[in-house]
Amino acid sequence: MELQRKLFILADAAKYDASCASSGSQGRDSLDGKGMGSVTGMGICHSYAPDGRCISLLKILLTNVCIFDCRYCINRKSSNVQRTRFTVAEVVQLTLDFYRRNCIEGLFLSSGIIRSSDYTMEQLVEVARRLREEHDFRGYIHLKTIPDAAPELLAQAGRHADRLSINVELPTASGLAQFAPEKDGQRIRQAMQGVDRHVQAWRAATREQRQAQSLPGAPAQRAAVPRFAPGGQSTQMIVGADRATDADILESSHTLYAGYGLRRVYYSAFSPIPDASRDLPPQAPPLMREHRLYQADWLMRFYGYGAGEIAAASRHGMLDLEIDPKLAWALANRQQFPVDLNRAPRSLLLRVPGLGTQTVDRLLAARRVRRLRLDDLLRLRAPVQKALPFVLIDGHRPLLGETDSAALRTRLIAQSQASQAQAQARHSGMRVQSALQASLF
Repeated sequence: MELQRKLFILADAAKYDASCASSGSQGRDSLDGKGMGSVTGMGICHSYAPDGRCISLLKILLTNVCIFDCRYCINRKSSNVQRTRFTVAEVVQLTLDFYRRNCIEGLFLSSGIIRSSDYTMEQLVEVARRLREEHDFRGYIHLKTIPDAAPELLAQAGRHADRLSINVELPTASGLAQFAPEKDGQRIRQAMQGVDRHVQAWRAATREQRQAQSLPGAPAQRAAVPRFAPGGQSTQMIVGADRATDADILESSHTLYAGYGLRRVYYSAFSPIPDASRDLPPQAPPLMREHRLYQADWLMRFYGYGAGEIAAASRHGMLDLEIDPKLAWALANRQQFPVDLNRAPRSLLLRVPGLGTQTVDRLLAARRVRRLRLDDLLRLRAPVQKALPFVLIDGHRPLLGETDSAALRTRLIAQSQASQAQAQARHSGMRVQSALQASLF
């Protein structure tokens, strides 16, 4: 099969994997004239598809052949799709050629399982090893690892890759047993734990290296600490394939963040596939459900919310699709409001709808000098109409009973819809629904 045809098949087969972000790695470059490629400190993903996914990496499968028969997977053993595979040399050459043409800035490599988990992992590691050691490639590499592979192979993968990811596939053990009985949730978490131990050991050794002192009179030298997946590890859950509620998904995410040091949990809305099992839903879940999960995930990671708090504000364990989870929590806990912006601690300010972390930090910095006024809030360009019903500030006090009003939710939804319509008009009639969904709170 021609290489171009292989690329078409295996790049298309990789589109279902959402966990392709490339942030969090170490800064590296080839400005000294050696090697090829670079990784900036902020990550290298600069281009995004309309649904928000990064497209700046060469994102491919090594092969779409698989010995497993996971019911939700287009590449499952029983699926009637055209099969092919790259050789290690072909993936290496494609990566270098695309990079030289300034089409990509890194590689995201996953694979179906061929022969065995160890054999597949060996092939993935060999691609990364050749790029690093034989071609001195300094760009970004993200490897999708095989949880059943030997720990030694996972350790080798971390030495060459910037980030590793091991998919938990489905949020609950019952869902995994139903749709992917050949996969073992316990083995997946053991593999995650092993990667986390390596990452933590590397970070500890790096901290010790920075603190190391030379002997008196000796030249300052520090032994190089072998790097290990500086971007950490991530995972992905399929949303809507099984009967797991959003509350189940958030609880599973909380466990993963707390127990395995994950950098990100990605949520991928289930896509109906040809010749699917009757156990699978015939239609994809709303894309907004996936978006609400990302918002809730953000609240847990950066705003101090617990998974149980967010779930308590949901309806039957499902996040509200009409309003974001932060506003849903505020409306369900109206006794906490209004919040005095001149006196409330940071933790409470972060609970105000419309106020993000940067806005809160600026408000805290400003109120150290003088009392805050409504004009100060307006100058910060915060979504004032969403925040005002929930705050007290010099020059503004909510109307009596406004926070408790049953009509507040309806009014805020109408305001949000109006602002979206204005944004669409500014974009000259272009469809920007996905971009608008990228707004957090």
